[in-house]
Amino acid sequence: MDLVFLGTPQFAVPTLEALIAAGHNVKAVYTQPDRPSGRGQELAQSAVKKAALAHELQVLQPERIRHPEEIAKLAEFKVPAMVVVGYGQILPQAIIDLAPLGIINVHGSLLPKYRGAAPIQWAIANGEKRTGVTTMRINAGMDTGDMLLKAELDILPEDTSPTLAERLSALGARLLLETLPGLEAGAILSEPQDHATATYAPILKKEDGRIDFKRTAQQIVDRLRGFTPWPGASTSFRDSQWKILSANAPESKSEGIPGQIHASGKHLLISCGMHTILDVTELQQEGRKRITADAFLNGQRPMENEVFGG
Repeated sequence: MDLVFLGTPQFAVPTLEALIAAGHNVKAVYTQPDRPSGRGQELAQSAVKKAALAHELQVLQPERIRHPEEIAKLAEFKVPAMVVVGYGQILPQAIIDLAPLGIINVHGSLLPKYRGAAPIQWAIANGEKRTGVTTMRINAGMDTGDMLLKAELDILPEDTSPTLAERLSALGARLLLETLPGLEAGAILSEPQDHATATYAPILKKEDGRIDFKRTAQQIVDRLRGFTPWPGASTSFRDSQWKILSANAPESKSEGIPGQIHASGKHLLISCGMHTILDVTELQQEGRKRITADAFLNGQRPMENEVFGG
């Protein structure tokens, strides 16, 4: 099938690669413009652009795809369908109307749950045990279009956003390869979403990573996993900022106030909400190297009544 592909992050690359391997004719790849990145702020190509160039595909990077001249250029490809995976720009109705079979989106959740920019992160952060991917037809709303196919998988206890995204991206690629021929053959019936049961996964903000020790230890661990690598899980101690990099939630109980520090051998334990305990294994002071809990206890020598986040 002739297609136009629109995507930007690493999550979209397996889908692009799968389309090429399956023999689809990707006539053009749209991705976000190169952006400054890293300490040197040098222009960096998106993961999708790198993959497209490796296959010698035509790459287009408009600053605003909704501009009339960009819509006219897109219309010239005359493709029956387009595929969108994390493109990063809202597509107007004028573009949606260009593809007779629709613009097919691979979304990293089981819609209508977790509509929005960060479905993988929020699914982990909210303690979900299962998630998946949905192929859907784009409409003018935010992830509100009719659903086509779904595939599920378990969220593993050790999953972080990057590890779960890697598995979901592979699952989404396979699901799209099933979706396209089904659409072409008229064998897939689209299903409207139940908007009343929709939940949202808004773009992450720095403050989402601030630890509230009134939450249970398990809730804090889930948010740490979901918000890895950014915004992470941060708190303060003795007027310095710290990031907790890894932790677990043992079944032990605590009578301390939320945030209170307890040293048990080499274990750095913190009292949390509902009398739960967070067992911190790695952390990092702002501007310093990551250290073990044992190194923190030896270096900082916290007193029994001291607290994190105070």
